[in-house]
Amino acid sequence: MYRVRVQILPKEGVFDPQGYTVRGALEKLGFDGVKEVRLGKLIEITMEAEDESHVRTLVSAMCDRLLANPIVETYQLLDVEEVP
Repeated sequence: MYRVRVQILPKEGVFDPQGYTVRGALEKLGFDGVKEVRLGKLIEITMEAEDESHVRTLVSAMCDRLLANPIVETYQLLDVEEVP
């Protein structure tokens, strides 16, 4: 069994209204120097698979077909670990 963490973020250049709002709120709270905030999602998937390579292939297909919007988002498999 494997556990995978996938990070999904808006693509560079795509307006991120949530990130914009958070950056503004941080500024109002006195946190100077924050130039950009991009908000995305972190998805953790635990699944059975033959090996790590198969997990990466399956999760990439999941991202391409459902988890990420390829027009405005990018995804990255942060780590794949074998779990008992």
